[in-house]
Amino acid sequence: MVMFLFLVVALAVVVAAVTLAVVGGGEGRGPLAEAAPELVYDPLPADRPLGRADVESLRLPVTVRGYRMADVDDALGRLGAELAERDARIADLESALAGARAAAAHVRLAKPEAEDQQ
Repeated sequence: MVMFLFLVVALAVVVAAVTLAVVGGGEGRGPLAEAAPELVYDPLPADRPLGRADVESLRLPVTVRGYRMADVDDALGRLGAELAERDARIADLESALAGARAAAAHVRLAKPEAEDQQ
């Protein structure tokens, strides 16, 4: 029975010591400092469009429960913006190409009529 009481008192002392250390043991130090989160320095290049190698080399920091949501959201937002910009550029180039092909076809059709009139 004495051993049981000793273990209960020792457990209470350990729990109290840990609680005081976490909350701030009264020595004016305050609670334990928060660990600085591992932040991404934005590994995606801002001075040029993204390439395949940029996406393949992208490594996001891992936290206790997975990836940091803010870093993933930033990377996906940047990739989405780049893809939207490229899609718009491709659509512009395709419409310009279709217009040039239509103009060339119109010129080819108009040339034989002009030769027939001579």
